[in-house]
Amino acid sequence: MSDSLIHSLAGAAGGIGAMTATYPLIVLSTRAAVETKREHKSLYQAVLDIIKREGVLGLYNGLNSSLMGIAVTNGAYYYFYERTRGIILSGRKGSKALSTLESMLTGLIAGSATTLISNPIWVVQTSQAIQTMQSSSESAQGRPALQKLGTIQTIQQILRKDGLGAFWRGIGPALVLVINPVIQYTVFEQLKNFIIRSRTTKMRAAGMITAVAVLSDWDFFFLGAVSKLFATALTYPSSVVKSRLQSGAMKYKSSIDGLVTILEEEGLHGLYKGIESKLLQSVLTAAILFAGQRRIYETIKASIAGASR
Repeated sequence: MSDSLIHSLAGAAGGIGAMTATYPLIVLSTRAAVETKREHKSLYQAVLDIIKREGVLGLYNGLNSSLMGIAVTNGAYYYFYERTRGIILSGRKGSKALSTLESMLTGLIAGSATTLISNPIWVVQTSQAIQTMQSSSESAQGRPALQKLGTIQTIQQILRKDGLGAFWRGIGPALVLVINPVIQYTVFEQLKNFIIRSRTTKMRAAGMITAVAVLSDWDFFFLGAVSKLFATALTYPSSVVKSRLQSGAMKYKSSIDGLVTILEEEGLHGLYKGIESKLLQSVLTAAILFAGQRRIYETIKASIAGASR
């Protein structure tokens, strides 16, 4: 089995675990991003409101499609990232570390390919996550409330209502958001290289001439958290526009029209709705994913090596 495929499997498995652990925060940030009212709820109040109206399971609306999405997204991303990284490094003698520009190029290629493949899944997930929001609104206006729909039913509803093209709603800001993992993995790679160089220098200065520092699971946890925090804070406005377009609730003419409309009607604050829960979810997911993916990768590789003996 190729190294790229092992990375892909490990990324998919790690992503499923991280997504399951943090999914309620995704529901909260998605609903906050789609909500156009000016009222601001604390994270705690938003959780209480959902539990009161829908029960604890309301925090997991769309989990099935989300798990499918994260498995496809992470599996594809790690595959394309490691494949591209391998091609870049294959003809190089000496250093096996990517430069900043190479990290950005690798992330851009992997992110663009992954976004085009996975966007339909996230359209379904976003639609499921906000179904009960629309249901509550329609009930208040005297119209029949929507029922919670499963993944297949949601797909059928989207096809019936808006056609096949609806599965690529929000692809514009989604592609803009490719810069999020580009920033994340660039920061991650450079911080990782810096820490390894720094620790290796100290070890060799202490007399361990051939020593090379090895990062621990906690190092990967910390690096994943810091890199994702930085990337999410920079790109969140595009995430708000993407969520609104993917939900189908807002009929913006384009991504730019969405940004302008939000600024005019809701102010700058509108572009950062739900950022508290999104930052928390993103940081926890990335931290768990980076640590888990590395451990799963090593376990799979060791199992294959043991089976081939």
